[in-house]
Order: sequence, then structure tokens, then C-alpha cells
Amino acid sequence: QVQLVESGGGLVQAGGSLRLSCASSRSIFSINTMAWYRQAPGKQRELVAAIAGSGTTNYADSWKGRFTISRDNAKNTVYLQMNSLKPEDTAVYYCNARLDLGGHEYYYWGQGTQVTVSS
Repeated sequence: QVQLVESGGGLVQAGGSLRLSCASSRSIFSINTMAWYRQAPGKQRELVAAIAGSGTTNYADSWKGRFTISRDNAKNTVYLQMNSLKPEDTAVYYCNARLDLGGHEYYYWGQGTQVTVSS
């Protein structure tokens, strides 16, 4: 079982920055992949960025160059640095953990944190 708690969301003006944090109850060193997803009003949840245990990162094209995912294994925390924010970045951002145990994949979600970007 993995519990994830996000923080760092809020209201920011266009062009501003926010850093989201996701604290894990389980050592993230043992988690295969940590990721950030977002869900805008009326839309499906979509992947923003992911980071593997090896440190390899993957970004959806829409956020490459503006967002950076990172992890601090000592703090069991994953971050999403969001720069040059745009009104269309407004969404609830969710942290996700994928755990592979004995060939079975398990997915865990945080409760989400709201990011609102004003124009």
C-alpha cells in the first residue's frame, strides 16, 4: 500500500511558477515509476510527466521545456516544477505511483491539488 499526499497547488498569474510536491508513505526508491497527471474541467485525466526509479524522465509534449519532474529519495518526495504557467494549465494535478510486485502492477493516487492560472 502506498499513500500519496500532494501539496503546493494554488492560484498564480500567467507567467508565474509553482512547485508541486508529492510525499509518499513508502520509500520511493522501491517504487517503479512516479508520475504527475492532470485533469482539467470536463476533460479526461492525462499524463504530464513521469520519472522512473533509474531517474529517467518522460514528458507529455504539451509540457516539455516548461515543467520538470524530479525526485528526492531521501525525502520520499517527487516534485513537479512548473514554469511559465498558462491559463490552460489550470487543472487538478494528481500524483501517481506504479508498483510492480511479482509481475503484478499496482497503481496508487493522491487526492489531487488544484492549480489555477489567471490571465
